[in-house]
Amino acid sequence: MAKTLKRAAAFTALARALTAGSRGGPSVAQRLGALPRMIRASTRGEYDGGMRLALMAAATAYVVSPIDAVPEAFLWVFGLVDDAVAVTWLAGAVLAETERFLEWEKTARPAVVK
Repeated sequence: MAKTLKRAAAFTALARALTAGSRGGPSVAQRLGALPRMIRASTRGEYDGGMRLALMAAATAYVVSPIDAVPEAFLWVFGLVDDAVAVTWLAGAVLAETERFLEWEKTARPAVVK
């Protein structure tokens, strides 16, 4: 049940993120532009997104890997469905985490005064 709730939350985050730009939130381009900064801040220990980045990297590796839990060659439809779920979760996780990171940047990082 917990996996179902997490998956539903990722799908909800994806839907909200794709429409956030029209509601005054960060656009998809701003979120994707924040991804390198988020990785940098996480590797430096400034931002607590390390575990989530590791999960996103694992999902990316799963999607692009030729090794598949449900191979398309034998179970064509089900093989595509598991990849589609992984890609959708990944997109939702990236968009949700970059939104969280952008909020963190606004509040946690001191403004540079010149």
